[in-house]
Amino acid sequence: MAKLAKRTAAARKAVEGKSNLAVDEAVRLIKANATAKFDETLEIAMNLGVDPRHADQMVRGVVSLPNGTGKTVRVAVFARGAKADEATAAGADIVGAEDLMETIQGGKIEFDRCIATPDMMPIVGRLGKILGPRNLMPNPKVGTVTMDVAQAIQNAKGGEVQFKAEKAGVVHGGIGKASFDEGKLVENVRAFVQAVNRAKPSGAKGTYLKKIALSSTMGPGVTVDIASAVAD
Repeated sequence: MAKLAKRTAAARKAVEGKSNLAVDEAVRLIKANATAKFDETLEIAMNLGVDPRHADQMVRGVVSLPNGTGKTVRVAVFARGAKADEATAAGADIVGAEDLMETIQGGKIEFDRCIATPDMMPIVGRLGKILGPRNLMPNPKVGTVTMDVAQAIQNAKGGEVQFKAEKAGVVHGGIGKASFDEGKLVENVRAFVQAVNRAKPSGAKGTYLKKIALSSTMGPGVTVDIASAVAD
């Protein structure tokens, strides 16, 4: 068995035997053990009682975290003409049409969010097999297929987080940086959990919110008391 680094061993020991913590206690513990040489991201993972293979059990949505993510979000926009100019003026990192499609098809994906005007979707649709698995495919349900590209860019860069249930019914996302104040992280956690809770699909049966865990990029995770996470 490989020998654990001292930092990793200490972090694991700090959370050993601790589970089902209140949100503020979990955040405090994760922050205290986020000791990497960079500003780690606090990440949330939620195990849901759904099977996303069924259309009526898919969980998908978007949430604007009250205190942002602390991450610089690179935005690509599919648009032409005046809308392309609007996207550039609004701070989009990449703007294009067929040329952008060809760049992506060539394997160059240098963005974290993809936005498109509705008339661009026939082009964007050809990229489904590339963008879909990366959760980058523009979708009107989460506001990334829109004529208001300026607002969509502002939302993306201002702390909006998209979420989507994976095959095992797990939703995850980054909810801030370890350098954030504890209170701001707690607010972000609750905003994320409440958004997922509101996105409960019609086909969900039994317990919907089954398990919630928090961790940092390089640290161990702890489970969170669900009632504490859902509370306002």
